[in-house]
Parts: sequence; C-alpha cells; structure tokens
Amino acid sequence: QTAEERYGVPENFLEVEVRNPQIQGTGRSQYVDYEIVCRNNIPAFKLKQSVVRRRYSDFEWFREALERETTKVNIPALPGKVFTNRFSDEVIESRRAGLERFLQIVTGHPLLQTGSKILGVFIQETDPNFNRDSFH
Repeated sequence: QTAEERYGVPENFLEVEVRNPQIQGTGRSQYVDYEIVCRNNIPAFKLKQSVVRRRYSDFEWFREALERETTKVNIPALPGKVFTNRFSDEVIESRRAGLERFLQIVTGHPLLQTGSKILGVFIQETDPNFNRDSFH
C-alpha cells in the first residue's frame, strides 16, 4: 500500500468552516454575517467547493427548517442570542466558533448529508437573494 493510498482523500469527506465575520449595515440595522466555506466529495452536494455568507437569523431559520424536515435527528442548539456588546470582537468570535461547531455537527450527520433538502442549499447557495421563504 502506497502512502497516497494510505493517506489519500477519504471516500466521503465534508469540511465546513465558519470564518471572516463582518459587520454589515448601519445604526439599528447593523448585523454580523459569516462566511461559510465548504469542501466535500459527497454526491448529494451540487458543488465540491463553495463559499457563502450567512447571518445569525439565517442560522436560526436553518435550524428550525431542519427540525421540521426530520424527527429522526436531534438538531443541536445554536449559540445563544446576545443583547449587550454584540459587536465586540470577543462576542463575534465566540458566536463564530459556536456556529462553526453547530454546522460541523449537522453536516457530519449521515442522515442529513443524504436526506436533507435544505442542508446543501444553506451551505452552498450563493445567490445573494437567498430566499428563506421559498423553503417553507
């Protein structure tokens, strides 16, 4: 067995990373969005590599949609809502890490990888007019 065979690309892999938080908007309409980077070789996903941006409310919608979609999988909680200092570096980094953990658990679940209609769309749909309403 060669080193390439021993350490080559796994048969099925999916890597997801949440990074590069950015503050968007001004005044009361300010929010933070995050870049989701996905690399995979799973046939159920349209793209082998993708980068999209999502805000916390998108993650809330996604979690609720997953719960509606399946009763067979226990969907983990999101990091909690933040009401003070929500634009501080520490809060943003803590939330980024929590969102990344959430996505890694969800995307790592075999039933969701193959059975969810919403998972691939959430982590790969690059349309800037990503419309949550079309998935209710």
